[in-house]
Amino acid sequence: MFGFFSAPRLRTGLACAAVVFASLAQAQAVFKVTAIPDESPTELARKAAPLVKYLEKALGTKVEFTPVTDYAASVEALANKQVDMAWYGGFTFVQANVRSGGKAVPLVQREEDEKFRSVFITSDPSIKTLADLKGKNVSFGSQSSTSGHLMPRSFLLQANIDPDKDFKRVAYSGAHDATIAAVAAGKVEAGALNISVWEKFVADGKVDTSKVKVFYTTPGYFDYNWTVHADMPAAQREKLTKAFLSLDRNTPEGKEILELQRATRFIPTKAENYKGIEQAARSAGLLK
Repeated sequence: MFGFFSAPRLRTGLACAAVVFASLAQAQAVFKVTAIPDESPTELARKAAPLVKYLEKALGTKVEFTPVTDYAASVEALANKQVDMAWYGGFTFVQANVRSGGKAVPLVQREEDEKFRSVFITSDPSIKTLADLKGKNVSFGSQSSTSGHLMPRSFLLQANIDPDKDFKRVAYSGAHDATIAAVAAGKVEAGALNISVWEKFVADGKVDTSKVKVFYTTPGYFDYNWTVHADMPAAQREKLTKAFLSLDRNTPEGKEILELQRATRFIPTKAENYKGIEQAARSAGLLK
């Protein structure tokens, strides 16, 4: 006699299997995080590691840092929901919001990002003002970088200096640390980058400030944030926001994460904060 299941037993078995598979899928679900590659891959991984562990506890699920090759890839990753959360500069957030049809939602930013700044550095003693950059070789970071390209370019244009017409050559290093290296090595006479990376290099003794100096610091503007897709459930957004806002410098874990993120603390943010960045991008012809 063949051991066929009766219909009720078969339905019960299928139901149990469905529960098991659902539980396995839930257990295997991975919350994926990425970041714009504005620094070296090893530095990004170092900064992400403690935060990943912290978020795993806060969300109750596995969290994975997924590096991307360039800024455009970080935009596509969130727009196509290949990652759950991304660390963006202001301009990359604007690009992701446009690319996703208005579905990019910035949750939190560092307190420092309310009035972020860029610095122009040089190893050429003759360069003392932005006007002195005319006829020189100058490096930005990535073309999609807020603090390494868009805002420095915007402030140059406000000073009636057009990089594409007035500079001898415009270079793109790809990252802030690479811009410092290019200036220090004499590959370009000057460069523009994120102020926090510059300050970190100075504090760590990774740049000779007797040779490479800041000659101009921009006014403040809104910059970096942690962004998610609008399709993320509200409960998960709230969990994430609470996790970031709860980071406390008075605890060992909070101190380590905040120092690596170069943050005093995280505060809530909103899409409206980045309207100025969008206007600057459109004015500079970097956003169609």
